[in-house]
Amino acid sequence: MSINTIWVYAEGTDVPSALTLEILTKARELGSEVAAVVGGDGEAMAAVLGAHGATKVYATGDLGDALPSIPAASAIAAQVEVGNGPDAIFFGQSYEGRDVAARLSVMLDQPIVTNNVDARVEDDTLVCDEPVFGGVQTLSTAFRNDGLKIALFRPKSFEPSESGGGPAEVVNIDVPDSGTARITERHVEELEGPQLDDAAIVVSGGRGMGTAEGYQMVEQLAKRLGAAPGASRAIVDAGWVPYAYQVGQTGKVVKPSVYIACGISGATQHLVGMKGAKTIIAINKDEEAPIFGVADLGIVGDVNKVMPALLEALGDAD
Repeated sequence: MSINTIWVYAEGTDVPSALTLEILTKARELGSEVAAVVGGDGEAMAAVLGAHGATKVYATGDLGDALPSIPAASAIAAQVEVGNGPDAIFFGQSYEGRDVAARLSVMLDQPIVTNNVDARVEDDTLVCDEPVFGGVQTLSTAFRNDGLKIALFRPKSFEPSESGGGPAEVVNIDVPDSGTARITERHVEELEGPQLDDAAIVVSGGRGMGTAEGYQMVEQLAKRLGAAPGASRAIVDAGWVPYAYQVGQTGKVVKPSVYIACGISGATQHLVGMKGAKTIIAINKDEEAPIFGVADLGIVGDVNKVMPALLEALGDAD
């Protein structure tokens, strides 16, 4: 079965998420017809989605306080069952993407392949690539089913780019089942400064910082450089910083222009999340630390002596 039509599940409220645009860019390389599907009103995102390759936006309409996963999955499943669905549908490896994709897989009794970083079509067959063993090896999985192909992709796997298209046509689709789960409260995270997902510079700290108080130097350096602070899993697990700071296989994947690793040994789990950075700078007292194997510039020394000197050289923050 050839792959002609690909849908991309679009996340976001008024603006599509960066992950959505990354996946749309990849989808238009593979399919002759690319569309987006939205759990909600599609009008607000139609222009941006169209600019990135979507010719149509299939929208459920306002879902009120319903949890989006059930109505979105049921709406997509209904289109597939009546023959109006795509050959493949791509989701982001996010909380919402995983929720909708899993429900859709069960509704249609079709396989799902997660955690992918690339995809291609070989002999009319969709093949997805997933890093395994901490990114040391790549596992390629080919879809052999006759029905819908469901694939999830990690953030930062593709570079988003516009296709030059105009606003996508919005097509309203029915929602057979809105589910019983309801959203009772919404909390908006207060954000300040560059965000880890898309910062040009990231400064991360690890266990080598010694204490939670020592990690404050990472935040100070990040502020001086206009960077986002990050962390290894070890200090997140230790409770020094919140999970939102974690870079790695079970945290966030980042691809900044500059990544500064302070007191991070470079376990495989961490390397998976940052080795795509254009320039990697490592500070570690162990010259045999794995982080130096991927670093472009390394400083062998006690991070608690190097960083104060670096902060002093940079002077006071504005």
